[in-house]
Amino acid sequence: MGHAAGLRAGTRYAFSRDFKKKGTINLSTYLRVYKVGDIVDVKVNGAVQKGMPYKVYHGKTGVVYNVTKTSVGVLIYKKVGNRYLEKRINVRVEHITKSRSRDEFLNRVKENAKKRKEAKEKGESVQLKRQPAMPRDARTVSMDNIESLNPVPYDTNI
Repeated sequence: MGHAAGLRAGTRYAFSRDFKKKGTINLSTYLRVYKVGDIVDVKVNGAVQKGMPYKVYHGKTGVVYNVTKTSVGVLIYKKVGNRYLEKRINVRVEHITKSRSRDEFLNRVKENAKKRKEAKEKGESVQLKRQPAMPRDARTVSMDNIESLNPVPYDTNI
């Protein structure tokens, strides 16, 4: 048998809406403000066919470089062979979400600034580098009550 290789081939599950998220799109999707330099995730919404990016960009993260009335331009790096090419795609706002990839970093920067300020007031030095998780403490297993288990014999009586 032949194999279809159309524009949306292999997107049966990637472009389908989640359970209990079918139907009309939330108004917050259209009211969200995007600015140049924002980091966004391309997440295709199958309910809107207009302004839909090609399937290879689904799940990718990029930077907004252009904002228009109904869509945004997103700069994405696509792996082609052994290099990354800069691709610029224009996507409607239904197909993107603000990325949360920098949230942890920004929170850490704020906490470090707060720690640095408190340490400066006290006249102390502060350790701001993240430390890897140390090995867990050793444990000993007591062998006082040893209980051996045997399988129950199969009973064929009805």
